Amino acid sequence: MAKVITFGEIMLRLKSPGYERFFQSPVLEATFGGGEANVAVSLANYGMDTAFVTVLPKNDVAEACIRELRGFGVDTSGIVRKDGRLGIYYLETGAVQRPSKVIYDRAGSAIAEAKAGDIDWDKVFEGATWFHLTGITPAISQGAADLSLEAVKAAKKLGVHVSCDLNYRKNLWKYGKRADEVMTELVKYVDTVIANEEDFQKSLGLSAESSSAAEEGQIDVELYKKIASAAMAKYPNIQRVAITLRESKSANHNDWSACLYNGKEFFLSRKYSITDIVDRVGGGDSFGGGLIYGLNHYDEKQALEFAVAASCLKHTIPGDYNRVSAAEVESLMKGSGTGRVQR
Repeated sequence: MAKVITFGEIMLRLKSPGYERFFQSPVLEATFGGGEANVAVSLANYGMDTAFVTVLPKNDVAEACIRELRGFGVDTSGIVRKDGRLGIYYLETGAVQRPSKVIYDRAGSAIAEAKAGDIDWDKVFEGATWFHLTGITPAISQGAADLSLEAVKAAKKLGVHVSCDLNYRKNLWKYGKRADEVMTELVKYVDTVIANEEDFQKSLGLSAESSSAAEEGQIDVELYKKIASAAMAKYPNIQRVAITLRESKSANHNDWSACLYNGKEFFLSRKYSITDIVDRVGGGDSFGGGLIYGLNHYDEKQALEFAVAASCLKHTIPGDYNRVSAAEVESLMKGSGTGRVQR
């Protein structure tokens, strides 16, 4: 049976109520979230054996975070406890033409202060078949980057499949290294890459010229096939590349689809027009969780469709986590998207 390990930072999420601006009212909604933890929760909700690994401080807030993850069925036994703090991010949800806003307060967090050797990867990967991380964690600090590289090397040594969402975040690369300096080394140990066009450019220095289709506002299939091919040519270890395609009409209305290339076949998913978005934070993570589940249960075309449908549903749910079952995602895949009451 498949067992998935995810590794990264989980944070305290403080959000202004509804669509309010920061401190429009003296209230912030407190939950937890973070890219790799979000993936772990998705997979646990789908019934997969899933563990989340991170470094957390020794305090009651971190205990509450661990309890929440356990409540979803995520294995937290590999979490390391050290001195420090839990990172925070503040979220203001946008509406119509006003974009959402995220403010990070994660400097000096326990995982940012961690270093190579703090996690016993051989123990973490006992019985594991899949390992997932993102480009967010190596962006936090040199220590977190070293831990990430140490992790993917250990995973490959043990024959564990590695997936990575490149997830470029310009506001995080502040410790003296550029994203491409770190990610070009890390991706040498990755089997499945998830990204968007900007991620390829900023993290791997890869790009391709667009065609007239892109100028006319259409999805340029050849552009994404070229980028995926370039990544696989430069890194022969990559088995497949999944590219998310978000067309942002406004803060509340996005068109959402994705494509996947395995070096031979190119798949383009169904496109969802997502109007009246409830919360798009975690949308990419829900795609990653859906893709991992799909690749462990379906062929690649169906895996892609599952991932896009899962992410579509996440846009309807407040919070970082995608609180849906595999059956609900499969229902949407089969065309049940009217939103009619189920009785």
